[in-house]
Amino acid sequence: MTDPSTSLGLAHFLGQSDAVGKTLLVVLLAMSVASWVLIATKGLMQFLRKRRSAQFLSFFWNARSLDEVQAEIATHGVHEPFAHLSAHAMHAKAHHARHAGQGAAKLAEAGSEQEFLTRTIKKVLDEETMQLESGLTLLATIGATAPFVGLFGTVWGVYHALVAIGMSGAGTLDKVAGPVGEALIMTGLGLAVAIPAVMAYNWLTRANRVLTAQLDAFAFELMSFLTYGETLAAGAPRGDAPAVRPLAPVARPAAA
Repeated sequence: MTDPSTSLGLAHFLGQSDAVGKTLLVVLLAMSVASWVLIATKGLMQFLRKRRSAQFLSFFWNARSLDEVQAEIATHGVHEPFAHLSAHAMHAKAHHARHAGQGAAKLAEAGSEQEFLTRTIKKVLDEETMQLESGLTLLATIGATAPFVGLFGTVWGVYHALVAIGMSGAGTLDKVAGPVGEALIMTGLGLAVAIPAVMAYNWLTRANRVLTAQLDAFAFELMSFLTYGETLAAGAPRGDAPAVRPLAPVARPAAA
């Protein structure tokens, strides 16, 4: 005689499930795969971005002039947000200097140098924010809906289990506990999918918020360097930047 305890479990539950139950299991599996792929991808990108940003900021704050920074970017390229922001801001300054006094050929080039730089920096900050937040909506959706998908599978499984028990006419505890317990597996699977997704979403959101704040602070000082060719007053906030020596003055475009 077969021991009932060995015949119950996930395999037995799947064998008794209909198309709806198996479809819900496939949906949970797809959610789990998608969330772990996002977690691994975003986590690796976060690690590389943090390391490369620290390297660039260390070089930037120890550079003797913005020309040296520009040469470094031209040589090694842009691989993180701070270098991306610096490259676009310095290119915008040079572009406006070349076309100063010639009239704006496009609406995007209209205004003074400071206005043009402000628009460029804000555009880059928006682009970086969008890139940082890509994929987080899917992660949040998985974390919010996976428990309900599992719960729906449990309700569906309990319904079929009770129907089968009613048709057999055996309503004792040993006949009810097995099928109902198997149906509760779907709730456990839903929670197993949702918990890592929610934890990863909170971690990535916090890391992105910190990086965005650092970018805002860096953009403020970069704007000061490009506009006035000097550092901010002593005691101004610099995020995680070390003490800064005065940079060499940046030549301002001659008046037309």
